[in-house]
Amino acid sequence: MPPAQRVWAIDALRGLALFGVLAINLDTEFRRTVFEQFLAPPPESAVDHMAATALSFAFEFKAISLFSMLFGVGLAIQHERLADHPRGGVLLIRRLLALLGFGLIHMFLIWNGDILTEYALAGFVVLPALFAPARLSLMGSVAFVFAYAAMPWIPLPFSFPDGGWLTHHALEARAIYSSGSFLDILRLRIAEVPQIAKLHVYIFPRTLALILLGAWLWRSGAIREMGKRPAALLASGLLLTAAGLFLTAQEKGYFEWHPDWAHASPALRFALSLLNGMTPVMTAFGYAALILAASGYGRARSALQWAVPIGRMAFSNYIAQSAILCLLFYGYGLGWMSNTGAAAGLGVACGLFAIQAVISRIWLRTHRFGPLEWLWRTLMYGQRQPWHRPAGSKRTASVVSRH
Repeated sequence: MPPAQRVWAIDALRGLALFGVLAINLDTEFRRTVFEQFLAPPPESAVDHMAATALSFAFEFKAISLFSMLFGVGLAIQHERLADHPRGGVLLIRRLLALLGFGLIHMFLIWNGDILTEYALAGFVVLPALFAPARLSLMGSVAFVFAYAAMPWIPLPFSFPDGGWLTHHALEARAIYSSGSFLDILRLRIAEVPQIAKLHVYIFPRTLALILLGAWLWRSGAIREMGKRPAALLASGLLLTAAGLFLTAQEKGYFEWHPDWAHASPALRFALSLLNGMTPVMTAFGYAALILAASGYGRARSALQWAVPIGRMAFSNYIAQSAILCLLFYGYGLGWMSNTGAAAGLGVACGLFAIQAVISRIWLRTHRFGPLEWLWRTLMYGQRQPWHRPAGSKRTASVVSRH
């Protein structure tokens, strides 16, 4: 797989992963409030139940796993491009600091389900590994996978809210988010951050594992080697996706096998925790393999072309999605939170994503980067970066990624 084609496939992957992130975020944190997902769901129509089940199977924890791996790939690409720069390490630190700033602004002023802050902090942990042999990134990824599987047994300096708090807070949050003013929602959003931060601390080892894995996939040349065997890549993608969805169904209780946790040995409990933690990653790997395999076939490549521009502008589109969903679902906008089912929410996600795909394609005809990608790059280098494409340039958004 030539270098430009590999980056094309990564941009397509990023765009498709962003749709999964959008669909899940809308379903779990805009259509309802963030802590409601930990409570028993209310009665819903058959259509809404089917939509919610499809979202859970296809995207829950899978899309964000793929997105996290791709962040690691992107970080490794930046490191590679700056390898000969005399201030390469400093620029990478500036890049992560800028991302941290964006994340904090996003978290407190727009939407507290932000993932950018966690990515920036994880990036600082991962950064030293980029200057070491690639195999250390893989070893670190494996170590953090085991650490994540062991989280249920690791004493934490905090406790999670109990059922009573969740029920009370869900009622209060729904009332404020669906009908409150901007200031009411801002106060609640800030007040929720400490509880949401606990969730981020809990999954932080998994995030580190995925980012390190993505970095290793790029630095080791594994992505290039996989691209040389499209048939094997396609078969692997089908197998991993099928296995991941099967294990997802088992984890959600669609099969009668249930472990007797009360009498299970510690080793069995750890193994099951590891399996449950890796199931979304396995599925995400399957998705990635299928897209990488498809990029080697002309017709499939043409069918995926629409996802490339939105993947190149993933940062701008991610923030835009948050702002737009706030206007649609919160009280200072249309207030749809109180009366939107899962099926309607999925329809909104598809519509919004389609609009962003069109806008991204049009934008990149005349611009090198998305608006926030350009600002991020400018902050990283400390000087204004070229934004518009030169007149007469024949380079298109489908060839290379610049961020």
